[in-house]
Amino acid sequence: MEAEIISVGTEIILGQIVNTNAPFLAQQLGKIDVTATRQVTVPDELDLLEEAVRSAWQRADLVFVCGGLGPTADDVTIRGVADALGVELTRDEDHWAWIQETFKQRQKPMMPENVQQAMYLSGGTPLANPVGLALGSWYERDNRRLIVLPGPPREFTAMVNQEVLPRLTKLVGGERQIVSRTLNFFGRPESLLMDEIAEVTEGLDQVVITSYVQPDAIQVRMTVHDLPEETATTLLDRAQAAIVAKEDPYFFGVGDDCSLAATVVGLLKKRHLKLTAAESLTGGMFQSTICSVPGASNVFDGGFVTYAASAKEGLLGIDPQLIDRYGVVSSQTAAQMAEKSRQRLGVAIGIGFTGVAGPDSLEGQPAGTVWVGLAIQGQPTVTRQLHLGAYVGRQQIRRQSVQHGLQMIYHALQK
Repeated sequence: MEAEIISVGTEIILGQIVNTNAPFLAQQLGKIDVTATRQVTVPDELDLLEEAVRSAWQRADLVFVCGGLGPTADDVTIRGVADALGVELTRDEDHWAWIQETFKQRQKPMMPENVQQAMYLSGGTPLANPVGLALGSWYERDNRRLIVLPGPPREFTAMVNQEVLPRLTKLVGGERQIVSRTLNFFGRPESLLMDEIAEVTEGLDQVVITSYVQPDAIQVRMTVHDLPEETATTLLDRAQAAIVAKEDPYFFGVGDDCSLAATVVGLLKKRHLKLTAAESLTGGMFQSTICSVPGASNVFDGGFVTYAASAKEGLLGIDPQLIDRYGVVSSQTAAQMAEKSRQRLGVAIGIGFTGVAGPDSLEGQPAGTVWVGLAIQGQPTVTRQLHLGAYVGRQQIRRQSVQHGLQMIYHALQK
C-alpha cells in the first residue's frame, strides 16, 4: 500500500511554521509497512488544493489531506476535497450540537463559519477529534481511501493515533502478517548504534531493523513480515536480547510511547522513592519534564531553580568558599546541589545541574560544558561531566542535559 500526504497551509509555504505533521505521519505509516511515496504542500487556495487531490487520488491507494479545517475564510480544505472528489458535504448533527454547547459553556461568541468544523465527506465516515473542534473524514471508493485531518499538531497527532492508525492497522493486517517491536535508546549516535546493531543481529535476516530519531531518543523498530506470530515473536526476542546485550548503557525501554522520564517515574513509584532537583542552566526543565508524566506527584514534591551563585548559596546552603574555589561549573558544585537539595526536601534522590548553556562561555568553560550530580541516600554522590558542543544550540544543550540526568537516575535504579 502506497500513500501520499498533502499538507495544506499558506503559512507552511511561506516558512512561517514548520510542518511537523507530515514527517510524524510518514513515520507512523512506516511502522505498519505503508510507504508515503509522495508528499506535497499546497497553499490555502481552492484550485491548487483540488488539483493536488485529484492527482493523488489517481495514483495512490491512500491519500491524506492535512490542515485547513478551521472556521476562517482561508480554511478551504473540506470544501476543496469534496469538489475534487465530486461529492457533497454532510453535517454531523451530534457534533454540531456539541460545538454549540462548547461555545456556550466557554461563554464565547460563535461565528456562522464554525459549522464547517462539523462537516465531513458525504458517503464517508466522520473521524472524532478528541482534543479539538474540527471533525476529520474517512472516505473510501474504488478500493482507494482518502483521509482528511486537522492541522494543529496536538489534534493531528491525537487523531492519527486514536482514529487513523487502528483502522489502517486492521486494514493492512488483513493483507499481511506484521509483528513489530520498538526499542528506545539515548546517548548513542544513530549511525554507530545501527552499525553495532547490524553486527550483533547478523543472521537474523527475517528481522527488518530501522531507526527513527526522536527529540529525546533514538527508536529502533524491529519488524517481521508474513510469519506465524509465535515464530515472529521468537525472532524479535532473539534480536532484542542481542541488541540490548550490546547497547545496554543506552537502552531504556520498549514501546512506541516509551520515554526516559516516564520510565524513571515508573521505577520510582515501584520502589516508593521520591526525588528532587536543583537546577542552574536547565532552569526547571528537569522538574517540568518529570511533572509532565502522569502520576509524578507520587515521586516529586518540589525542587529548586538556582540560576545565580547567590541562589545556590541562599536556597541550598552551598558554602560560598566552595563556589569561589571550584566555580559554579564544577563537579563539586553539582555534587553539592544534588546533596543539599535532597537533604532540604528529605527525599531519597537529589540531582543537580550546572553548566554553560551558551552561547557565551562561563568561567573559561565553553558552551555545552555541563556537570550533573546525583545524590542517593546511603550511597556516595556521583557526578558526570558532559561535553555537548555549542553547535547544537542553547535549548538543545539544556534538553540533552535533562535526558542525561534522567539516564543517570535510570541506571542507578537498575542496580
